[in-house]
Amino acid sequence: MTLITPTARMHASVHGGRAKCLQRLIRLDMPVPTTVALSFDAVREIAKGILPDCKTLMAPFGDQPLLSVRPSSQDPDWGGPSAILNIGMNDARHAQMVGEMGEWAATVLYLRFVQAYAVHVARLDPDEFHMPQEADAQSLRAMLKAYELETDEPFPQDPGRQLVETLRSMARAWDGTTARLLREAKGAPKDAGLGLVVQAMALGVGAGECGSGVIQYVSSTTGQPQVTGRYMSQSQGREALSNKARAIYLTEDDRGPALAELLPDVFENLLAYGDVCRRRLREEMQVEFAIDWDGLHILDAVRIQRSSRAAVRIAVSLAQDGIIPREEAVLRIQPSALSELLHRQVDPEASRDLIVRGIAASPGAAAGKIVLTAAEAQASAARDEPCVLVRRETTPEDIRGMHAAQAVLTMRGGVTSHAAVIGRGIGVPCVVGASDLTIDRKKRQIIAPDGRKFSVGDVITVDGTTGQILAGEPAMQEAALDTSFQTLLEWADDVRDIGVRANADTPADAQTARNFAAEGIGLCRTEHMFFEGDRLGVMREMIFAEEGADRRAVLDRLLPMQRADFQALFEIMQGQSVCVRLFDPPLHEFLPSDKQGLRDLAEQMALPLPEVTERVDALSEYNPMLGMRGVRLGIAIPEIYDMQARAIFEATAAVRRKGIEITVEIMIPLVSAMREVELVRARVDAVANAVMAQTRMRFAYKLGVMVETPRAALRAQDIAEHSEFLSFGTNDLTQMTYGLSRDDAGRFMSSYVQQGVYPEDPFHTLDIEGVGELIALGAARGRAGRSDVILAVCGEHAGSRAAIAFCREHKFDYVSCSPFRVPVARLTAAQLALRDRIKS
Repeated sequence: MTLITPTARMHASVHGGRAKCLQRLIRLDMPVPTTVALSFDAVREIAKGILPDCKTLMAPFGDQPLLSVRPSSQDPDWGGPSAILNIGMNDARHAQMVGEMGEWAATVLYLRFVQAYAVHVARLDPDEFHMPQEADAQSLRAMLKAYELETDEPFPQDPGRQLVETLRSMARAWDGTTARLLREAKGAPKDAGLGLVVQAMALGVGAGECGSGVIQYVSSTTGQPQVTGRYMSQSQGREALSNKARAIYLTEDDRGPALAELLPDVFENLLAYGDVCRRRLREEMQVEFAIDWDGLHILDAVRIQRSSRAAVRIAVSLAQDGIIPREEAVLRIQPSALSELLHRQVDPEASRDLIVRGIAASPGAAAGKIVLTAAEAQASAARDEPCVLVRRETTPEDIRGMHAAQAVLTMRGGVTSHAAVIGRGIGVPCVVGASDLTIDRKKRQIIAPDGRKFSVGDVITVDGTTGQILAGEPAMQEAALDTSFQTLLEWADDVRDIGVRANADTPADAQTARNFAAEGIGLCRTEHMFFEGDRLGVMREMIFAEEGADRRAVLDRLLPMQRADFQALFEIMQGQSVCVRLFDPPLHEFLPSDKQGLRDLAEQMALPLPEVTERVDALSEYNPMLGMRGVRLGIAIPEIYDMQARAIFEATAAVRRKGIEITVEIMIPLVSAMREVELVRARVDAVANAVMAQTRMRFAYKLGVMVETPRAALRAQDIAEHSEFLSFGTNDLTQMTYGLSRDDAGRFMSSYVQQGVYPEDPFHTLDIEGVGELIALGAARGRAGRSDVILAVCGEHAGSRAAIAFCREHKFDYVSCSPFRVPVARLTAAQLALRDRIKS
């Protein structure tokens, strides 16, 4: 037991955050009532039945005190049991106070205590202890009688017993299963302790102007300076917030009376205390206060609850005013909070009509009419009608529809499935793996687990931040990329020590990356360009070509399209590096699989349907992700890589003529042997020399490897001898290391994680022990083969905290993630660097 004084030995890790904050308020000469703090250890003893000495505990409060008890956990966000007020009220004290302040005020205090004690200490049925409309002797007798009937004993009259039972009840409530699970969900450790503070009551009830209220000095939504709160006469605790019918405003307001008019001196004191809290506690606080015949009392101050937008604005404002260092502002913001600012979100106050829950794959929220095909999505976009693309799973052919849709929902897939990766890349909200949802294509409906049916054209909302699919369109909050957001990231860039690039496949993606200050493009997946416009048809002609000369003729038609894409990309990213990955997917992904698609293809190719079907079947593979794709395709059908290399180099020459400097990097996918690199390098170098001769222009470029097979990691020393860079593709590397399909693992992964097979979904969080060890081995062997080799990670893990920490530890040059994850990666990298500084 510690009486809180300016010099008492107090610590948040021993007595809790509330106790420590009250000591700070006392040190700042604020009118805080007498308070005693009980430590975590003392409360644990109370929970076991080892009770404190009541006489010693109550001694600091004088004769016949009225007391309150409040929880004091280490972090206010972890919660705690409800506060109990007016401890010490009994029949004798009630009779005394009737003479001092009148029957109504004394009776209200007694009734409130009996109600709170019955419900929260004795754990009786709340329905039996409603506050009566009239606080009089009759209603008091009735409530005391109800207590006696429920417990078979009179209401306790001894203040010491009242206090001890309150302490024991609150201590045991903290150890309850529900309370423990709730705080662990908020990030509290399993052994988190609870402190308790016992405080003399500032009654807020009595003769003259008495009451209580809450004030805060900035908006919880925006973080802008704004005095808000409520005050209520003849009230206690936080009644002013719950009884808005009787409460009044704090500042002058056309809607009703205000505390500033009623008690101007008190209001000015509250403003002054708020300024002191901000400067001395270095935080924006919400202050709880009470007023009685002794004047203003400050009962508590807590860090205001705030939206992500407000958190950034507050941290930046405190730093700009010199209250905290810039580095501390950077450390105060959760990187995940930035994701919320980049996208529209469902308003936290909006009601949610949940249809189904899936895997949150791409953050943000959007509403639109249900469509079931990419073509329908494009048609909907052409009519300026927002739509949600609902698919069993997406394929590369759906990319145009994904661009056209406001959001994407799939029944299958995990966080690194096609829909998830593309959704994050283009900033479209996406939920995958909603396996409890059924698509009825004949009736053009989706069927919810509860049997509800939603037809094409019905409006639904995809919340990619929470994984929820909602009926209708709830209220939304817009994205908030304000000056505070930009300022915070500029400060982060000043301290981070690893590069952050973006994965960008189109000029639109590149512009997004540039807007978010990415330091170049670390992965441009060129195959996505083949689905734009009329290119898909040309690509299919190339696939059906039998001879190399025929393939080259078709690819010559694709060449100017690819060149234009690269030129647009280079112009946007001028002055930076662009890493272009050569063609990767198996060819069957460009061909239809349904009957109507095959008929359309036969008509396009002017071939009999059986011949087309036979050709498509011949290209199918039992396991296409491990088959004819990546470098294997480039070696077997070299004309594709030749065309792409020429497009890259001709685009490089074109932008050089405009005075634009660009560092071009060409990446070979799915390598597993040094000879593969040698073969592709020879052809790429030949094309480069030919283009330089034709354009009479010299330019440098780098050629490297995407390390995404275990063998490439193991043979990195040999491979690095022919590569300027090694970029680890953690999506496929995880898939091949585990022997898991990233598209199908979502079906059972949650069960695996729940049963402790894996600590986390390895496609969501980089597996440091397994995949990480393979990457570290590959990095070390790569440096052994070439000391100046550039090392990077470009898989979907790259924007995560664990992956960035891992890359910093192993001295990687940069990470590359989806454009909308770039701000998160910049902030995370800065925080890791700052924490390392603090440790050292």
